[in-house]
Amino acid sequence: MTSTTGEGLRLAEIAAAVGGTVQGDADVRLTGIAPLDRAGPSDLTFLASTKYAKQLAHCGAGGVLVSPELASTPGPCANRIVVAKPHDAMLALIPRFYRAPERPFVGVHPTAVVDPTAVIDADACVEAFTVVGAGVQVSQGCWVGPHVVLGDGARLAAQVRLHAHVTLYPGVVVGPRSIVHSGTRLGSDGFGYHFQDGAHRKIPHVGGCEIGADVEIGANSTIDRGSIDKTVVGDGTKIDNLVHVAHNVRIGRLCLLAAQVGVAGSTRIGDGVVMAGQVGVSGHITIGDRVTLTAQTGVISDVPAGEVWGGFPSRPHRDTLRGYAAMRRLPDLLKRIERLLDREEPE
Repeated sequence: MTSTTGEGLRLAEIAAAVGGTVQGDADVRLTGIAPLDRAGPSDLTFLASTKYAKQLAHCGAGGVLVSPELASTPGPCANRIVVAKPHDAMLALIPRFYRAPERPFVGVHPTAVVDPTAVIDADACVEAFTVVGAGVQVSQGCWVGPHVVLGDGARLAAQVRLHAHVTLYPGVVVGPRSIVHSGTRLGSDGFGYHFQDGAHRKIPHVGGCEIGADVEIGANSTIDRGSIDKTVVGDGTKIDNLVHVAHNVRIGRLCLLAAQVGVAGSTRIGDGVVMAGQVGVSGHITIGDRVTLTAQTGVISDVPAGEVWGGFPSRPHRDTLRGYAAMRRLPDLLKRIERLLDREEPE
């Protein structure tokens, strides 16, 4: 989303769009969206949690989306839209205020290098200095940014967007409507070696790398190809910047992997799994459906479905918190032990 709409929207129009109720001036016109702490007189903001209620007292927004239980929160902004789910309402409104960037043209830029055997749909956009290898398929509605490299046999389903400087190694498959951000590498060789005759001998990686539908992969992430199997990312999964997924890993549907997550080879991750920042997963691990791993968790054993784990080595989150609490008491306990020992020592 880049350019803003010129005229903006009246508070009454915004309320009608999200099924909310207006409090204050229904005719005030808003032209942008901003967070509570930075919103100005022409901005719409939202309040959905008591955690941020204090910020409303100093908020200069022209209008605020607010949940019913927080509708009477004190603050200078009297123009409010009371709506059951302010987060959902804001998500629905963003396209009304901001226009998504559009493809600069349809076709293939003259500076692109395209193998004669590649098939590029007439409705696709292939930007400057892109390299398209033999047998590549680029489907309808795709947008391939500048300096992208599509290795031999790579396939892009409909409406895929690859930002600048993305590299797809040979044979990589990207499902429909998926988005891959700048600097990401898909299908590189996995980290596999066998020590033989005094040297680390490279294990050839001849497997595939398949990205499902509606996946988004952040900037400068890497997903390896399989050794003889496939590395798979399931439909609807979202991967943050600076994430590494190793060879033969299979990630389920609708997962969230935050920044600096690292997943070692042949791990199986179920559907709906959430991995917070800097989670590390050892190889050949199975993580069940709907698991949540808190920040900096080190996973070295299987995790049952539906549980929240944390710490290193990983264990149920409540056990992790108890352990941290016990560690905070250690200095005081050591002092008490030292005093007892001093009393017992003979003079």
